[in-house]
Amino acid sequence: MADKHGRSCCCCLFGILWKILVALIVLVGLVFLIFWLVVQPRSFKFQVTEADLTQFDYYTNNLTLHYNMVLNFTARNPNKKLSIYYDKVEALAFYEDARFANYDVITHMNSFRQYKKSTSPMSAVFSGKKVLMLNSEQVSKLNQDKSDGVYDIYVKLNFRIRFRLGDSISGNLKPKVKCHLKVPFSKSGTFTLFETTKCSVHF
Repeated sequence: MADKHGRSCCCCLFGILWKILVALIVLVGLVFLIFWLVVQPRSFKFQVTEADLTQFDYYTNNLTLHYNMVLNFTARNPNKKLSIYYDKVEALAFYEDARFANYDVITHMNSFRQYKKSTSPMSAVFSGKKVLMLNSEQVSKLNQDKSDGVYDIYVKLNFRIRFRLGDSISGNLKPKVKCHLKVPFSKSGTFTLFETTKCSVHF
């Protein structure tokens, strides 16, 4: 009798704890649902607006790429209730899967807060030379791009941001932006507009 009574009490206690756990899960879910409905958080929108490519020469004798390219971006905060802190932004430039440059777009020296429903300009300056081990197929592709006057360049941006709602600030988030661009060569050093180019944001 005592064993049955003990097992009955354990089952009863387990049942109560299970109901409490389910109630907590439902409550947390409701809190997140209400938060989402009220705040409606949305990712920032990122776009390359202008490009200026004045040098992109590969020398096979020393396997060195000489480059000079400026990209202008815009980052838009579409949120009505959230502002965004841009703490760090790093841009990496690739050609044929080979990284040839990187640039610190945002550091702690020029970090800033982007307010609701606003757009902020950014820019990256890639200038210098880089030893690249391009194979014959990649060199052929580069020569074809040079002949066409348009280069297929992939740019990846690593962000470190925080969201702010009222006086509350989130922890660090590290989204990545990926941009596949066709950048025209510019002899005159004038910027070319990218009116329809959009980049994908990944959290």
